[in-house]
Order: sequence, then C-alpha cells, then structure tokens
Amino acid sequence: MGTAVLLVALVGTLAPAIGENADRHGLFWPYALAWAFFCAATWAVRGLPTRQAMCLLIAGGIAVTATGLLSPPATSTDSYRYAWDGRVQAEGISPYDHAPAEAALAPLRDPWLFPRGHGCDGPYRYPIPSGDSVTSCTRINRPGVHTIYPPLAEAYFLLVHGLSPEGARHKPLQIGGALMALMTSAVLLIALSRRAGTRDNAPAYTACYAWCPAVPLELVNNAHVDALGVLLAVIALTTVNRHRVLGGTLLGAATAVKLLPAVTVPGALSGVLAAGGKTPTRRMLDTLAVLGPAALVVALAYLPYALASRNSVLGYFFGYLTEEGYDDAGSRDRYALLRLVLPDSWAFPAALVILGIAIFHVLRHGDADRPWQGALLVTGVGFLVFTPGYSWYALLVVALVALDGRWEWLGVPLAGGVAYMGTGAGFGTIAYALAALAVTGGLVARAASSNGSAWRAARHCRTGAGALLWKDRFR
Repeated sequence: MGTAVLLVALVGTLAPAIGENADRHGLFWPYALAWAFFCAATWAVRGLPTRQAMCLLIAGGIAVTATGLLSPPATSTDSYRYAWDGRVQAEGISPYDHAPAEAALAPLRDPWLFPRGHGCDGPYRYPIPSGDSVTSCTRINRPGVHTIYPPLAEAYFLLVHGLSPEGARHKPLQIGGALMALMTSAVLLIALSRRAGTRDNAPAYTACYAWCPAVPLELVNNAHVDALGVLLAVIALTTVNRHRVLGGTLLGAATAVKLLPAVTVPGALSGVLAAGGKTPTRRMLDTLAVLGPAALVVALAYLPYALASRNSVLGYFFGYLTEEGYDDAGSRDRYALLRLVLPDSWAFPAALVILGIAIFHVLRHGDADRPWQGALLVTGVGFLVFTPGYSWYALLVVALVALDGRWEWLGVPLAGGVAYMGTGAGFGTIAYALAALAVTGGLVARAASSNGSAWRAARHCRTGAGALLWKDRFR
C-alpha cells in the first residue's frame, strides 16, 4: 500500500509540473520532489512479493512515462531540430549541408518551427536575421550551425517524419520516446528475471529506470534521441557475453545514435586483459569480435550521408565541444570537481587520466560475466570528472544502475538535473560533489560488507575444520 501511495505522489508531482510547461529553472523544485518520491518508492518496492511488485512496476511505469506526453517540450528545444532534420531529409537534402537559418532551406519553413510576429514573444525563440533586422525567429536552437547528430539518429528523425500525420508537430517524437522508454524497461525486466541473483528483485531493479523522473521529462516530454541509444546499449550489454558479434553490432548502432554509448565498450570487454584464464590469442579474438562489428556499423551508418553531403558529416560536433567547455581550456562548469583541488589548466588532462585508469581497471579486473558493471563504472566516473550540465545525458547511467543494482550511482543523474535546472551558481558542483560522496560511501560499504562476509566464511571454515579434526581424533 505504501509503495502505491508513493507512486501516486510521484505521478501527481510530475503531471502538473510537466503539464504547466514551465521553464527549466521553474521546474527545479517539483523535479527534486519527484526524485524524493522516486527514491522512496524504489526502496519500498523491494520488500513486496514478486507478483505485487510486478503489477506496481508495470502500472507505475506506464503512468510515470505518460506524464511526459502532457505538454510540448518543457525544458529543451532539441526535438525541434529533430523534426527539422527529418523534414529536410524527406526533401532529399543532407541535414549536414545546411544550417536551419540558411536561405536555401527557406521554402521548408512553417509557422510552427519558424513563427513570426507575436509568435516570437514566447520562451525558447531564437532570432533569424535577415539583412539588418530580425524578420522572424525559430524554435530550433543554434539555427546558424549544422546539425550535430550522428547518422542513425538522423535516420530515426526521417522515420518519425515519414510516419507522422500532417500537423502532428512534436507529438510523434514524444510518442516515439515513450515507446522506447517502455521497451527499455521491458528489456531490463526480462534480463534481470533471467539472471541468477536478481530474479526475485527484478521489479525493484527495473523500477530504477521505469520510475525515474528523468525518463518522462527527458526521453518523453523533451523527446531526446538518447532513448534509442540507451535501448540499444542495454540490449547490447545483456547479449554480448553470449553473442559477442551481435553485442558489438548493437554497441556500434548505439554509438551511431548518440556517441555517448561508446563509453560502455570497455564494460563489454571486461576482464579482457586479465592475466589468467584465456590465452592472448583468445583475448585478441574476443576483443575483435566486439570492436570489429561496432566500428563497421558506425562506418556503414556514416557512409551514405558522407556520399550525399558536401560538408563534413561531423557537423557542429567540435564547435559544440568548445562551446560547452570540453576543450583543454574548459569552462567553470566542466571538470567542476577537479577544479576544486587542481589548477584549471590541469583539470582536462587529469580527467583523461582518471577515466583512463577506470577503463584499464575494467579491462584488467572487470567481471566478464557482468559487462554492465564495468560499463557503469566507466560511465559514472566519466560523468564525475567531466560534470556535464545536461540531465538527459545521464539516462544511460540510470539504465546501468537498473542492470547492476548499485543504487549509489543514482546521484550522478540527479546531479546532472540539478546542474541543468538549478537557479544558483555552484548548484551543479555541489550536486556532483554529493554524488561523488555517495558513490564513495557505497564502494566503502560494499567493500566492508564483502570483507565481513569473507571473514565469516573463513571463520566458519576454520571452525568446521577444527570440529572434523576433533571428531577424527576421538573416533
């Protein structure tokens, strides 16, 4: 009963917050409250019988996901670029060749994506210059630059455009995000239900993703294409042990959607550098079985766009990295935790070194039977050292937490939300610092628990051996 009440409170918090279509700063406190209800609900569901927990998981997952459909995008304008790129491709034009503001694409403009007059008075409007005066605006952010999205994301935009009825606007992309979010929850539930050790708690683990407030807000309401990348990455990591070529193929597809899932590749190769077990030749073949198909899929996905485009298919990628402060100079929001203890000029190389250590640890000591565990470590460490300011990036971390059950990493996606929606300077840094403390505390607690279990097992063995010796002596 308590879990159901918490779920109702979660949905009751998300629905009006998203439905009011507030800006990202206005959504901060309702979003934080929703996270509190989410954490309480996922904790409460752990003690329920499996059948009851399963019913609550399904009903709650559908209800939470549906809240994202209640309004147009609330805190991001990325989906407007998706719709535009789909429209441009439908006309036989490469999305990498022209920026939305270019006059060559003016015949494709409509009042929804390019309002005029009073339509430019609303939030999230970006001016389109014409001569010396602004004659119109657009909902598409960065209208003066080429698209940044990889080829399978562009293929998805074209597919949604082709399936959408006239005048559907943002809704098909939101529905697509909702379907992919529900599919990801289903894949998680199936994988966890089949795995020894998580079978009984599969609904509780899956709830980490299905009930997470970031899912309806970022994947459904804002319709971020990360939904497709996360879905493909989850399927890849749950199949790569049994089918390395298929797993590598899916990881390549996930990377060709959003690039970020590439950080899960070390997890897929967990333990490949381990000293014992397989021969060097076998380890090399296993590595190639994953990396080869992944690289091939990425190359084949880019090929048709490269042939059809006059400009680089990387689009605004490098400009985006510089704009967001990911270059070696960096902005105050990037590498925020490292900047607390290191000079600014050291932050970028230090981040690379720390991430490299995490990757090496996973490749050398990772659990080959649990590739998602290594993927979570590398991805989570990457977020903590780079401290990105966009909350939807960390949906991959949420899915990996659901697979691995290491609850302490949930602070990372929450920190991303705080960094994006927070109204005060330093909010993101404080949130990421707290997330790092939570992860550290979780690691220490797990290590202590493991050592305690090992000590008790050793003591039990010693006691049992002594009893046997005593029994043999007086037989």
